[in-house]
Amino acid sequence: MQIFRNARPDDLDQIYAISLATGHGGKDARHLYRDGRMVGHIYSAPYVVLNPEMTLVAEDELGIAGYIVGAYDTSAFEARLEREWWPALRAEYADPTGEPSTWTAGEGRSFAIHHPRTMWAEIVEAYPAHIHMNLMPRLQGQGVGSRLLEQWVSEACNAGVRGIHLGVNAGNQGGLNFWSSRGFERLLPPLVPATEISVWFGRTL
Repeated sequence: MQIFRNARPDDLDQIYAISLATGHGGKDARHLYRDGRMVGHIYSAPYVVLNPEMTLVAEDELGIAGYIVGAYDTSAFEARLEREWWPALRAEYADPTGEPSTWTAGEGRSFAIHHPRTMWAEIVEAYPAHIHMNLMPRLQGQGVGSRLLEQWVSEACNAGVRGIHLGVNAGNQGGLNFWSSRGFERLLPPLVPATEISVWFGRTL
């Protein structure tokens, strides 16, 4: 049996662990990082700390095994990250130098901390909210992801949100299939640059 609720500060360790366990195109990334917090620093923890009312976790008898996090106003959240989240991390992690092709996975995440992506204005205009969702294998294939998504979408609709976007690793076929089957349409040029390696989706609410 799963319980769905907003994330709490004492959930952070488990949320960091899920981010790492799904951080390699939906698969375990523990072998790639010396610091197991790197993926969560970018994709999950700031939402729990800064935006807990826009988070949901799925908890079973073993603990938290899935989450969906996001922001209704992407531009405002990016600005808040710049004020309240990135500065402390930039003091902790060095901005990598040298040829990016030689960087470790951790150095790549450090670069993202120092030079975070700003979502393209055209996508934010059409789909102002964004989300990240991950599930541990023990909850996959049971409809938990769909339930998390639809509860988040319902709350977003009640708040007046008119569209959501998200990015998926191009090698994560399970993720691509999931989002395509949940009312999300793949975003193509000119909304997304032709050189972009991730796959981007949008859903109008």
